[in-house]
Amino acid sequence: MLKTENVYKRLWQYLKNYRGSLFLSVFFKVLSAAMNALEPLIFGLIITEITANVRDMLAGVAGAGINYRYIIMILVIYYIRGTLYSLGSWYANVFITKAVQSTIRDLRNEMSRKINSMSTSYFDSHQFGDMLGRFTSDVETVSNALQQSFLQIVNAFLTVILAISMAVYINPALSLIVIFSIPLTYFSARFIMGKSQPYFKRQAKILGDMNGFVQENLTGFNVIKLYGREDNSEAEFGQIIDDLQETGFKASFVSGIMMPVLSTISNLAYLAVALLGGLQVLAGTLTVGNLQAMVQYVWQVNQPIQTITQLAGALQSAQSSLERIFAVLDEPDELNEVTESLAAPLTGQVRFDQVDFQYLPDKPLIRDFNLEVKPGEMVAIVGPTGAGKTTLINLLMRFYDVTSGAITVDGHDIRNLSRQEYRKNFGMVLQDAWLYEGTIKENLRFGNLNATDEEIVAAAKAANVDHFIRTLPGGYNMEMNQESSNISLGQKQLLTIARALLSDPKILILDEATSSVDTRLELLIQKAMKRLMEGRTSFVIAHRLSTIQEADKILVLKDGQIIEQGTHDSLLADAGFYHDLYYSQFAK
Repeated sequence: MLKTENVYKRLWQYLKNYRGSLFLSVFFKVLSAAMNALEPLIFGLIITEITANVRDMLAGVAGAGINYRYIIMILVIYYIRGTLYSLGSWYANVFITKAVQSTIRDLRNEMSRKINSMSTSYFDSHQFGDMLGRFTSDVETVSNALQQSFLQIVNAFLTVILAISMAVYINPALSLIVIFSIPLTYFSARFIMGKSQPYFKRQAKILGDMNGFVQENLTGFNVIKLYGREDNSEAEFGQIIDDLQETGFKASFVSGIMMPVLSTISNLAYLAVALLGGLQVLAGTLTVGNLQAMVQYVWQVNQPIQTITQLAGALQSAQSSLERIFAVLDEPDELNEVTESLAAPLTGQVRFDQVDFQYLPDKPLIRDFNLEVKPGEMVAIVGPTGAGKTTLINLLMRFYDVTSGAITVDGHDIRNLSRQEYRKNFGMVLQDAWLYEGTIKENLRFGNLNATDEEIVAAAKAANVDHFIRTLPGGYNMEMNQESSNISLGQKQLLTIARALLSDPKILILDEATSSVDTRLELLIQKAMKRLMEGRTSFVIAHRLSTIQEADKILVLKDGQIIEQGTHDSLLADAGFYHDLYYSQFAK
């Protein structure tokens, strides 16, 4: 975990890019703080003058009276002071807002870039909801804290320095009371913040857990209803929010102690200044106006410190959020040491050479795996759950790198190629169809951003989805909603196949591509895929063995090993594992 000072040093690396706005904001805040510091002194001059005039009038001094000319002059000065104070405060807020919002934009952009450069393994091991919380609520917490706290902290330091300076100018002896109250206030606040910070860290973690739980339950809402697990879900959520409530209460309670403690210190300073200052007034060594000014400066010293303590909760939450944000930014990027480049398009010759792989150090999954695929071959991969089918594809796509051995494509070790350049040669259709909010045409063009409308239509026809699209309201321009729930799951699968075909890949990967469609659509897809896989190396993962009977090579995997290999007919003739698996699906 990052130390507090390191967190804020890193935040400064983003803020300093907008030094101009920060400088102007601080400049105007200095102006407003200076005008604020002059207020007690100016009031003191008026009070002192009026008190002296009244005393002379009561004493019967000849020509005694209210010096209206002097008082009006002081009031004009006070009005000018107030105007400058208001202008300084307003412009300080304008420029700090500009700096903060620009900084938060940069932070979000860097997080977005980071997400695109991280390895797949990170997302496999972290809750989606927790990640979403870091990108949304944590960043917003930092934004609010900067917006609310930066100027108030600057104002607090300026106000304290100016107030002490004015107090020393008026009465050095009484100012010692004001100065003594500052370290007492500071160390009291620091002690309480140290006690409350662990609770704020735990609160941020529980919020991430809650986001993950809500996201998972909303995604699987129908399944929860189907199995009648509403009560279980409610109980689990209740446990999370009970923990959040308890931790939030402790965090707020401990940090809330700060205000009464500091108020007590402030009130003691008030009493001391009022008592000793009153004695000096009686002794004639201090004017009534300056006593009033000294009391005001005690308030100007203690009030900013109390304001900072009120912000303690927001600052501590922001610190915890920054730690979570920088934890993401500190994750290592996906290794991409490029030593070779592709001089020509790939032909699709793939070779696995003594490949070993394991997700966890002590649990090997694939061991001494060897395979050679010629350009244009269709390779089907079958086997029980956990056999390593999807893992094999993850290795081929370089979502993970092999533990030992090598995978080569056209003789290139894929670890020596740019991931981005290498993956451009692949088309991939997954079991879970993914479409984003936008038109059907935009979703299809995602496979090739430079594709023309004619090419989009051609790909849709090749995937046997053109007719379906034209029956929709708006056709290719129909808007998909956020969850793509305005078309069926099978229709979404057809669109993702058309999208993959539009990219004109050299290697096709189909991971249960027909598992979500009915028999009629499955036959249409099979006809389209048979035509479209000509000349392309294809890897097909399938549980429906009817879809792979024409494969050039069928690999039967079990426990990360090829236990059988051959064509559909040869494997049936061998009467082995594939034979049993096939007839378990088609037996009468």
